[in-house]
Amino acid sequence: MGSGRVVLVGAGPGDPDLITLRGLRWLRQAEVVIYDQLASPALLDEAPPTALLIFAGKATGNHCIPQSAINALLIHHAEAGRLVVRLKGGDPFVFGRGGEEVLACRGAGIPVEVVPGVSSAVAVPAAAGIPVTHRGLASSFAVVTGHEDPDKAAGGIDWDRLATAVDTLVILMGIATLPVITARLIAAGRDLATPAAVIERGLTANQRVVTGTLGNIAERATRLASPAVIVIGEVVSLHYLENAQLGDRAGDEAGAGGLGPQSPSRPARLRHSGQGVGTARRVTGTESAVVGGPSPPAPASSPARLARGAFAE
Repeated sequence: MGSGRVVLVGAGPGDPDLITLRGLRWLRQAEVVIYDQLASPALLDEAPPTALLIFAGKATGNHCIPQSAINALLIHHAEAGRLVVRLKGGDPFVFGRGGEEVLACRGAGIPVEVVPGVSSAVAVPAAAGIPVTHRGLASSFAVVTGHEDPDKAAGGIDWDRLATAVDTLVILMGIATLPVITARLIAAGRDLATPAAVIERGLTANQRVVTGTLGNIAERATRLASPAVIVIGEVVSLHYLENAQLGDRAGDEAGAGGLGPQSPSRPARLRHSGQGVGTARRVTGTESAVVGGPSPPAPASSPARLARGAFAE
């Protein structure tokens, strides 16, 4: 085995500026980058031009590479002595299957590091002017998945207990099951007048926000799609304060598209210089923040063929 290693890097949600400095330094050294559907495509420009880029994105019901093959890719390239960056949207350990990848690498004797990322569970509501906690409104919050592994041996989420256990509920990957989730929460005693919001493609130029109540949010958000973050709780009422600042009051209309987040202009942007960690050159001139953009296309090749090509020396 060579001196390779694997670094799981949380890229944050949407806006590429949300990656941490430590994550960016590792990305700028990477020899192999295995990236997912939710990592901003703009971040790939920060990898060295010689780096091998492997798309391993997943969407509901569509995994171009199964998790077992991703684990094998990480091990294969690290055993060949390469620095492998696993670039994941949000935080690797918040419903990102990062724990499975760490265990696979450790089991193979591969050195592995995790660089935490900004989680969409907190950042995306913030982009819509919704704090998950707020003095006088919410002193607790829970983050749950709306898309559980059907093969999980243990029981599923106990929505009956969760309904009234915390002030704010943040649900990831739940847009497809939102009608079922809201019905369960109402049946378990959560007030159907509780404010609720769905934020689609948070922290990108295509961000849309729909607000309502627990009783009607599923119907009002029917035109939204993944990726989306659902927030249920009194803190959603603060969404209007942010909209007033942005000059947008359309977010409370069914299916209306709110304004996306406004990133500050940057007089200079740090770019890769090819000189290793912590080194950069500055690009002069005013440059607006690069936000969002189209998701990377899934490879046309079959998963099996893609996996074979990715293992090439």
